[in-house]
Amino acid sequence: MENALTVESVITFLLLLIQIPATAILLSRLVKGPRRLPPLEAQQPTPELLGTVSVVVPTLNEALRISPLLSGLSRQSYEVREIIVVDSNSQDGTPDLVKTAQQQDPRFRLMTDDPLPANWVGRPWALHNGFLHSSEASQWFLGMDADTQPDPGLVASLVKTAAAQEYDLVSLSPQFILQYPGECLLQPALLMTLLYRFDPAGITTEQPERVMANGQCFLCRRSVLAAVGGYNSARSSFCDDVTLARHIAAQGFKVGFLDGAKVLKVRMYEGAVETWKEWGRSLDLKDASPPAQVWGDLWLLSAVQGLPLLVVLSCLLISLNPLLLGLNVFLLVIRFAMLLAIAPSYDRKDAQGGWLFWLSPLADPIAVLRIFISALHTPKEWRGRTYN
Repeated sequence: MENALTVESVITFLLLLIQIPATAILLSRLVKGPRRLPPLEAQQPTPELLGTVSVVVPTLNEALRISPLLSGLSRQSYEVREIIVVDSNSQDGTPDLVKTAQQQDPRFRLMTDDPLPANWVGRPWALHNGFLHSSEASQWFLGMDADTQPDPGLVASLVKTAAAQEYDLVSLSPQFILQYPGECLLQPALLMTLLYRFDPAGITTEQPERVMANGQCFLCRRSVLAAVGGYNSARSSFCDDVTLARHIAAQGFKVGFLDGAKVLKVRMYEGAVETWKEWGRSLDLKDASPPAQVWGDLWLLSAVQGLPLLVVLSCLLISLNPLLLGLNVFLLVIRFAMLLAIAPSYDRKDAQGGWLFWLSPLADPIAVLRIFISALHTPKEWRGRTYN
């Protein structure tokens, strides 16, 4: 009995040592929430915005999901000067869809970026090419992914907000479209790994190494992008959006990350398996962060997201320390409160098993495990391309 009590005491001490500082860090971020900028609302353009934005879309075999984006971009008004689709030799008919859109809207332009140079990842290479071929008369560069679905008024709202807040670069968190049971359970848990590590959307982060960004909708002043050499600083990164944003922030420019759930939707991956494989392998952000930061974030995620459910269940089974139980119940309360807060960031109206969204905290240990796995491996294949 004495040995058992000693082991229990050691386990309790170690868990508290791991979890208490991490909880303090998490709370220091969450308390910033009331100061965040509100979600973007669609706006109408005004005359000074005429032709100020060049949109660049990188594509590789996107025929099954690019149509909503093409339609949404056509509904943007005169603030959009041109829409350049940079295709990486798609074999599924993607270029044909773009050509069809071009017949209805002459702002569309199709180009290819092959061959892929050594030391470049496909996505930043495509965006870099689009930037180099975009009009110098545009004041803003807007990178958008093929899986996004922009509402009318998105671009005008984005540019007006950037000007009002004096951002040099601003990106948006979208509203995620869920369809299948597995992803309803897993995807919110994976998203939570980001929310725990960074300031809330709508808060300007002062430390460049803690800046967050989303390349699905990524607006940057053309002059700033030119000053940093386009996407060169992110050429070998599998999270080029965060890598480039942090590089730009480190040069002294103002970077923002805002809530765009009211103006932008995205259908990222089909089902839990694809979500696990494709999104999970870049969420560690190791290409944008020094190793110490990556492992510090893994400690934080383990302490405040991965462990609480397991510790509470263990406490109920073997009656561990009440202080330890109370701390982890508190962390679970925070987790469910955050789930309620992010509910508007999900479109579940047509989802099969959409109610599983509310059980997504059960997937937290698995989500944290996925980040660990990703941190230990360098991707060798991405969107149909193989890298050495």
